[in-house]
Amino acid sequence: MSDIKVSINSLYKIFGSDAASMIGLVKEGMSKSDLLEQHGHVLGLDNVNIDVKKQQIQVIMGLSGSGKSTLIRHINRLIEPTSGSIIVDGDDILSMSPAELRDFRRSKASMVFQKFGLLPHRKVIDNVAYGLSIQGINKEEALARSNKWIESVGLTGFENHYPSQLSGGMQQRVGLARALATDADILLMDEAFSALDPLIRSDMQDVLLSLQEQLHKTIIFITHDLDEALKLGDDIAILRDGAVIQSGTAEKIILHPADDYVTDFIKDINKARVLKVSSVMAKDAAIKGPEIQDNVIIEDALQTVSQSGSNGAIIVKNGKKVGTVSLTDMIMAIARSTKNTDSDTVYR
Repeated sequence: MSDIKVSINSLYKIFGSDAASMIGLVKEGMSKSDLLEQHGHVLGLDNVNIDVKKQQIQVIMGLSGSGKSTLIRHINRLIEPTSGSIIVDGDDILSMSPAELRDFRRSKASMVFQKFGLLPHRKVIDNVAYGLSIQGINKEEALARSNKWIESVGLTGFENHYPSQLSGGMQQRVGLARALATDADILLMDEAFSALDPLIRSDMQDVLLSLQEQLHKTIIFITHDLDEALKLGDDIAILRDGAVIQSGTAEKIILHPADDYVTDFIKDINKARVLKVSSVMAKDAAIKGPEIQDNVIIEDALQTVSQSGSNGAIIVKNGKKVGTVSLTDMIMAIARSTKNTDSDTVYR
């Protein structure tokens, strides 16, 4: 059975009065700026291909205007594509009837918006239960399930407050609880934490990661913030002018940036706090030292190795040795990055 939950294939979006006739020009290589200048059409998405694995957090990131919010709105067909396909659990959502699409939005994919999207005249408990009432669940069960999710996001005691009585961070917790309450397999999060203050934003990221450890949802998360992408993403896709410039794990992107655009994105990142020892370990090197779990970040590994007085460490996973890493390799990994043509990396 495939481990792919959402498969986005050859997806194009062109905004304008005659979008379909512009596809050929874009496929022939016409740029976003030339399409606008010469034909008065806006290129939103340019041949996007992304496979999102089940129960993982897929981050889509890029600067303003890169197409990331346009992309996520295609997944539940808030925006119709010019061409391409979006397959969810083997079903093409672009071929769904209006009734099938309504059911998909109600039970399969929940969305968390940047601006919270709460109903101001409803209390917290009623906002969280809103999606359940749309599904036709009786009020008693809806309220019981809502209370569970209110507790899970840390808002117990605020059930009868109105949104205007809550801080921004608390309102976003309500939005997250509302999305989770429907028990949808997929969470679509469009810049969900971008409107929050830095400390509250970090706290919400921790809440999401903690919930994900328990729930194992498939989450597609949009952000323009690289630190947030690196913290949350099992996989990251970087967009520019509607096209995927590079996709892969945080380690692959940091160690092997596809081009100067990606290099500029990551140049100020503290690599020691992102890269794990597994990304720089060797399988056969004869190194003695302390045992370190494969998912430990290099910053912590350097401290452990330095305190032991050795020149490296033995990397273990599930109680078994899987490799070794030297001090030199760890230092070199955080001091520089290189480009290659790794087959898992998408170049454009």
